[in-house]
Amino acid sequence: MAKKGKAAHGGGHGWFVTFADLMGLLVSFFVMLVAFSTQDKQKLQIVAGSMRDAFGTQSKVRYSGIVEVDGLPSKPRLRHTTQNPEEASQTPTPDEKDNSAESGIKQQDQSFALAAASLRQALQEMPEISELSKHIMIEETQQGLNIEIVDQDGRSMFPEGAKEPFDRTRRLIEKLAVPLRTLPNRIAIIGHTSATRIPARLGYGPWELSADRANAVRQILENEGVPPSHLAMVAGKADTQPLFPDDPYISANRRVTVTLLQEQPPLPAGFRP
Repeated sequence: MAKKGKAAHGGGHGWFVTFADLMGLLVSFFVMLVAFSTQDKQKLQIVAGSMRDAFGTQSKVRYSGIVEVDGLPSKPRLRHTTQNPEEASQTPTPDEKDNSAESGIKQQDQSFALAAASLRQALQEMPEISELSKHIMIEETQQGLNIEIVDQDGRSMFPEGAKEPFDRTRRLIEKLAVPLRTLPNRIAIIGHTSATRIPARLGYGPWELSADRANAVRQILENEGVPPSHLAMVAGKADTQPLFPDDPYISANRRVTVTLLQEQPPLPAGFRP
């Protein structure tokens, strides 16, 4: 009997078992792909809750550098933020409802979304400054679309105490000017510095430095074709508006903010409410 079984196995049927296992695994794999291609929000929350109960959640805020989306930062802070899972909800909070009511026109207007996409595309098309794109944050606010040119630890966009940017920064601003000059929105440019424990030079402090850096960005944009009539404001805020109010000395507070202003369209001549 043992000899007969050995002969049957040698008849070439052993490979069929392995082949059948492989086909079964492939079918299971494709079934999983189809199952995950459409997500059920309710089930997804249940799974997330199970994972949270099994592994816990992060309860402390920690620095993690610039948060990037498609190679570019888009968060209003350069840190890792968390939320209490028990406070999560599918319905908007009262604050969110109020904000959406106040900015209904802004949400309906897709121009800023298209502008942000154009800016990201412009940076991605220039591989020689792809590393510098990590210094750019693009965020939509109530004032408009903010384009933040931010310092990072160990890599500044301007020389220490100088108003003129590095050559690499200049090339980055020139690339940003390409989509900016085609948009109808007016532009505000504001310079910011971080707090410092080093005494300022006599007659030239953070206010002068932040204003001069904003004006240097304005000159580059104008040289690249941004119409002067589109410039609404150029100002310096020194260290009065840090990106990290709880740590005003870190390098990320040094930045120049270029804002595409969100403004109501002008009323037609002779209009009476």
